[in-house]
Amino acid sequence: MLGACAGPGPLAPVGRAPERGASAPLTQGLHAVRPGDTLYAIAWRYGLDYRDLARWNAIPEPFTIYTGQVLRISRPARLPAMPRSEPVAAAPLPAPREPPRSAPQTARRAPERTAAPAKPVRPPAPPRTADAGEGPINAWQWPVRGKVIATFGRGGGKGIDIAGDRGSPVVASAPGRVVYSGSGLRGYGRLIIVKHNKRYLSAYAHNDRLHVKEGDAVVSGQRIAEMGSSDAKRVKLHFEIRRDGKPVDPIRYLPR
Repeated sequence: MLGACAGPGPLAPVGRAPERGASAPLTQGLHAVRPGDTLYAIAWRYGLDYRDLARWNAIPEPFTIYTGQVLRISRPARLPAMPRSEPVAAAPLPAPREPPRSAPQTARRAPERTAAPAKPVRPPAPPRTADAGEGPINAWQWPVRGKVIATFGRGGGKGIDIAGDRGSPVVASAPGRVVYSGSGLRGYGRLIIVKHNKRYLSAYAHNDRLHVKEGDAVVSGQRIAEMGSSDAKRVKLHFEIRRDGKPVDPIRYLPR
């Protein structure tokens, strides 16, 4: 059991596993995928870097996993080879057609003047997310307004606890993409995990309502949930930042 307060485009969907015989009982170092799991959530549960978990189990992007699938949660003695997709040959292009010949004309019309072609309009850039980079996040912001009632390693465990009122907005602390939205991680209640880039993720726990789903791109300051007390004794937000799968003190990153 992992207690929140006690201690990646494409996502990691859970599909239906291929038909197989009865599975062997789990031993230490293994995890059976349950409905609602994502690769990111499993890595979060065990304090792992999602990239390591994918590598140990030879799971390529977009990190598809299946209900009932058994994953290694510790490094194997020998890393499995990542599966490769076979290249698809491109279909040959059709031969160009000759233009139809028109009947001869006795007189020719003067060519009609046409308006100058309009300049192409550049579409607006999509909201910027930090989903692809590996460097530090340039600017974090507080996910809620309130008093810090438990600090990193002391009461707040792997993050911090912030007091507030039920229904108050919880916002994304930095731009990124939602990689988990649900209540499958015991001790976190209704939880959202945001992937900011290849190294940084953040988590927002004990919400009453969730306003984003897995796969949604979010920008800094966007409302993603409402404060609550799911799987907690009082209304609060439990907030975590993890770098390469390891918890770090959010106070070091948030503006003072």
